[in-house]
Amino acid sequence: MRHHLVGFVGFALGLGWLASSAGCTSVLPMTTPPVERPVEIKDLPVVVNRNIDLLFLIDDSPSMADKQANLAANFPKLLGVLDTIQGGLPNVHIGVATSDLGTKGADDPQPGPSIGTPGNGGCIGLGKNGALQLSGAAVAAGTYLSDIQQADGARIKNYTGNLSDVFARMAKVGAGGCGFEQHLEAVRLALDPANPANTGFVRPDALLAIVIIADEDDCSVTHSSLFAAGDTGPFGPQQSFRCTRFGVVCDQNGATPDAMNAVGPKSQCHPDTDATYLTSVSTTAAFVKGLKSDPRNVIVAALAGTTEPFAVELRAPSGTAAPIPALAHSCVYVDGDGKPELADPAIRIKSFLDQFPDRSAFAPICQQDLSGSLQQIGELLRTAIGDPCIEGKLSDVDPKAAGPQYDCAVSTVLNPATESEIVMPRCTPEDGSATNAPCWHLVTDPASCPRSDHLLVKIEGEEMLPRDAHVVAKCAIDPK
Repeated sequence: MRHHLVGFVGFALGLGWLASSAGCTSVLPMTTPPVERPVEIKDLPVVVNRNIDLLFLIDDSPSMADKQANLAANFPKLLGVLDTIQGGLPNVHIGVATSDLGTKGADDPQPGPSIGTPGNGGCIGLGKNGALQLSGAAVAAGTYLSDIQQADGARIKNYTGNLSDVFARMAKVGAGGCGFEQHLEAVRLALDPANPANTGFVRPDALLAIVIIADEDDCSVTHSSLFAAGDTGPFGPQQSFRCTRFGVVCDQNGATPDAMNAVGPKSQCHPDTDATYLTSVSTTAAFVKGLKSDPRNVIVAALAGTTEPFAVELRAPSGTAAPIPALAHSCVYVDGDGKPELADPAIRIKSFLDQFPDRSAFAPICQQDLSGSLQQIGELLRTAIGDPCIEGKLSDVDPKAAGPQYDCAVSTVLNPATESEIVMPRCTPEDGSATNAPCWHLVTDPASCPRSDHLLVKIEGEEMLPRDAHVVAKCAIDPK
């Protein structure tokens, strides 16, 4: 997905784009030097899809209670952005699953032995097995929220009360789940069409959005042998650091499991593609993409620990005195009760997001107030649906000329893999009677575009375009 600002480019001479306005067209004179201006890019699907299946994968291990409350309190910020989409709130399915998969590895026929005390960070059996959780929310039927707009504008809901309040209850999944968090495998299980627990959640014709909320990295295991009891075996102490040691490599100071076990800072860290005990991040990403015929219909986001700084330190586990190798926390904040809240580098989670270029968002979970980050995720979803509104202030690239001289270029993208583009002309005349459709023009619409100058990119004759095509508009805007 193309976001609003994608850097600075030299306009007119630099790219040879059209310099156009809603009322006239001008080309800057050849003697005018290129002007570097930020670009706002709109990616508009020809057929707007207002159906979104939104999965929240929430870490339910100890230390997550405050972060779950933060998510619940600020979820209205995400909804607020979705409400600004043309037509209002999309047709949503919203589900919540957790990272607790007990002691079963992806390739294991049966779970391994239990670990610790269930309900207090311990792991047993299949855990929650990717099943959607209501956590006592007032849902009349099903295991997820459904809010669908009808042709007459009325909405059919399967829940009672306010959407934000009901989700807030769902988001508080508890903080007693397994301390070996299998976020990515839980995503796969939650979305697997063969999982009878979540029947109906994923709709074939809907956009799919995944939001991971976690304060530790992914530990999706292939075999439960990584959870083996004892502190003196080949895996080291039975702590979640095993997941880092055998699932992540760092090109600087961490190229092997033994090097990862050494105390000190490390850098250029990424998932170990040859890992024996942890699942492949890219394989999980491929599975998720395969749920849709067009990978652009999958959006992923995460609120997790920053990937840097990355270091191994000696730290005594809770209730013990002997320090052992542990992954140093990468970020910290103080919660509303004055307690420090921590998160560790989310290397595997961030790598998962990176498998979805222009369709992902990452923000640190170490924040007292997650409202801005949830708003960012909402913006990502709005852009995926197709938001024609120009968010920035369009730049007048030739102030000396009469009237605003806006610099925009619009193309039709037929093949997203190669991003081959066909230039689309500006409408003549600039209204619904245009004789050169398909074409584009700028329209002032305060109701649909309440921010900035209320301008949107209007396509005339879009019914003439292939149904799977996207229209890409690029406009110069003033620097903030």
